[in-house]
Amino acid sequence: MPFDLIMVESGTALQIAEIPLFRRKLALPGAAHSGSLLQELLCSPQMSRATIAQEDWMPYLTLPSRREFLAVSAAAVSLTQAIVPGRAQASRARWAFFSDTHVAADRANTYRGFRPYDQLAKVAPAVASSGVEGAVIDGDLARLTGEPGDYENLIQLLAPVSAKMPVAMALGNHDHRKNFQSAFAKHPGDAQTVRDRHVLAVPAGPVRLLVLDSLMMPDFTPGLLGKEQRTWLERHLSSSDDTPTIVFVHHTPGDNDGELLDAERLLRILKPSKKVKALIYGHSHRYRFDVMDGLHCINLPAVGYNFADSEPTGWTEVELSAEGADFKLHAMGGNLEGNGKTTSVAWRG
Repeated sequence: MPFDLIMVESGTALQIAEIPLFRRKLALPGAAHSGSLLQELLCSPQMSRATIAQEDWMPYLTLPSRREFLAVSAAAVSLTQAIVPGRAQASRARWAFFSDTHVAADRANTYRGFRPYDQLAKVAPAVASSGVEGAVIDGDLARLTGEPGDYENLIQLLAPVSAKMPVAMALGNHDHRKNFQSAFAKHPGDAQTVRDRHVLAVPAGPVRLLVLDSLMMPDFTPGLLGKEQRTWLERHLSSSDDTPTIVFVHHTPGDNDGELLDAERLLRILKPSKKVKALIYGHSHRYRFDVMDGLHCINLPAVGYNFADSEPTGWTEVELSAEGADFKLHAMGGNLEGNGKTTSVAWRG
């Protein structure tokens, strides 16, 4: 039984189905038509189809027999989503996740045949035109030591993106905290009070994004969260609601000397917290998916350059829900074989 929906404007008809059985006037002002109709459709055991038309600013409501109710109940639920703006969309969100832009003050700076400035100059317009609702850049924003000129170029390159959506950024080992904070005074979500750290809590539709800070010092390869930040994280997870949560940190959670030095202690916090669905990081310039005790561990591709010819450079378009996420790779350089491929992950219960 098709439902034809036209939103009510002054002097415009709103029709739903077409079989009048009997009519009853409802004294509803224009803006209340949709909500009142929905209440009738969803709550009345006698209603399945209705015709509403404007006559003297009064809609008519057509009531059928009880037998028709069950046949149309599913359509009524769909109608609820169509009439209430944003209701269906609230259960999903689309964001861009990428890492390791490595933008230098010198636009011609080149590494492994890649120019990071040119790489981001391709990625940023693609992200801006993709229709995503926000972006996360997971650290190593700057080329080597986080010079002010690096961040000036980063601001310019990200302008098409930041003009349309919130952009949350983590800090990596090639960033400089003070220079970064001088360049970027405002950040999406809520900045968290952790001494000498850049930590964010960002809502993203059905999920919450926590952006941590693993920078120890500029151009020093390993990372460290430190006790104060880990304590904050543990308290935040214990006191927050059960919104599915994704944690971002720049460094990979391995045990090598150049990775996150307190990775084991971080995982001891994240693994028991079932609301935490994924740990996402960059640093290695690899794109891969792993699972540790139900916790998804996702390594984002680099934008600036790869470390191996087998790896892509580019960004991921991610559709988020309370049940999982779909990661679509947009490869812009390096290995292009996986370009357009979607990897789906289901959150643990």
